[in-house]
Amino acid sequence: MNVNLPCSILVQWKRRACLAIVIVSLGCSIVCAENAPTNSAVRPNILFAVADDWSGGHAGAYGCRWIKTPAFDRVAESGLLFTRAYTPNAKCSPSRASILTGRNPWQLKAAANHVSYFPPEFRTWVEALSQHGYFTGMTGKGWGPGVATNAAGQPREMAGQPFDRRTLSPPTSGIKSNDYAANFADFLAAAPVGKPWCFWYGGMEPHREYEAGSGVRGGKNLSDINRVPGFLPDADSVRSDMLDYAVEVEHFDRHLGRMLQQLEARGLLSNTIVVVTSDNGMPFPRVKGQTYDDSNHMPLAIQWPAGIRRPGRVLADYVSFIDFAPTFIDLAGLEWNQTGMAAPTGRSLKDFFEDQKSKPASQPRDHVIIGRERNDVGRPHDQGYPVRGIVRNEMIYLHNFEPARWPAGNPETGYADSCGSPTKTEILNARRVSGQTNLWQICFGFRPADELYDLRRDPNCLTNLAGVSDFRARMNALKNQLFNELQAQGDPRVLGQGDVFDNYPFAAEELRGLYERKLRGENPVTRWIRESDVESPSTTNSSTITP
Repeated sequence: MNVNLPCSILVQWKRRACLAIVIVSLGCSIVCAENAPTNSAVRPNILFAVADDWSGGHAGAYGCRWIKTPAFDRVAESGLLFTRAYTPNAKCSPSRASILTGRNPWQLKAAANHVSYFPPEFRTWVEALSQHGYFTGMTGKGWGPGVATNAAGQPREMAGQPFDRRTLSPPTSGIKSNDYAANFADFLAAAPVGKPWCFWYGGMEPHREYEAGSGVRGGKNLSDINRVPGFLPDADSVRSDMLDYAVEVEHFDRHLGRMLQQLEARGLLSNTIVVVTSDNGMPFPRVKGQTYDDSNHMPLAIQWPAGIRRPGRVLADYVSFIDFAPTFIDLAGLEWNQTGMAAPTGRSLKDFFEDQKSKPASQPRDHVIIGRERNDVGRPHDQGYPVRGIVRNEMIYLHNFEPARWPAGNPETGYADSCGSPTKTEILNARRVSGQTNLWQICFGFRPADELYDLRRDPNCLTNLAGVSDFRARMNALKNQLFNELQAQGDPRVLGQGDVFDNYPFAAEELRGLYERKLRGENPVTRWIRESDVESPSTTNSSTITP
């Protein structure tokens, strides 16, 4: 007997009446699609879709025309589109740690760093839901890279049980062979009837490397890109690199579309929360791993037909990745003290779903805090580049704690906090060949202790206002708010104990001491760095720091 057809018909029939239907004999639950309360007795399913290195704004729903994202756009149109969603840290491991725990990276000990040993005492919302009745699974990339074990040294399923058996022939050499959507189908087939589930779709795209020229060969044109970011050269090689990135974003989106179709066919879409986002910005110089708006500002759309009132809204409230864990725990009907998780810093997004016409129970957040510690390798003694920042009222203030360190990694190790790419090569060669130092300085050069940018007039963060007298009072107010909140959060960096982050070991032994080994003449493995990226400090114009 086909149970999906009756469920589908009933959903459509009952939407106008705004009723909840429970079909006991068929073992499935349907909750009304419009104006439904979020306190339904039926716990929602969760599909969390996170891309690897996809920048905010690069979707059709945000007006982008050179990247086609019909599935993301569908989620936005059927739910909520957020225009000010931020990750606290623009690098894979710490960003995903915040998603999973509801805490900022600097509150997670070693997990503040990239390629870390994840501390056993911090549970994830997926682990908590698994203990409280949810069937959990994942495909692709979960938390990582790094090592996550429990107190007994056993591997943890941080984002759920892996479903990775299905593969495909990838459309380009840079795309992984994981058939994410087919693996999601396997998960749904394995899910016990009548039991809520959560699934983590961790796309490994658009992470580098890309198949060079795949965008143009696929029918895209260099002129499709209406504007190259001001911190990158507007050259054909850069535009082509961006189109190759677009191909991989679209691959992630196609699998999301297939997953939505599966949910719809099974009659599960109505009571499934679908969250679509990315872990950090695109893998281009001055974006991924750094601490600017293009680095931390993320795409975010959330759909839940049974629980979101007035779908199709566009929300400009500030949202942080630390809000995901409290949201899922809240909507699963759990009290936080039942989860075994460390106290969250984030807050539930439930008020946005309900769209209360009166003043919401909790004031909307009017700012977010961002930062970084050791986001990659390549500095003496495995040091990081510590930064803390605050985004509020379309202003971004950043404090660089160690301005004497190279922000993208040392030249001797190829500026290792920036992936090798045609774009990176273009910037380095422009300085070497023709002496053009401006973009090199912006992407790789030293930075001052304080940076302040007006995002309305300068979204690429190119004009530092920290030394402008008219902005001094505003900067000081942001700095005071930032440091006061970080002290309240127990951030070791502002409490004078920041060295602890540099002393946590890399979870990958081959990355330890990379700078010293390179200078000794060894050839350590750095697959993401081109040999041509490596430079001598004596060849750089490193003494200039833009105020």
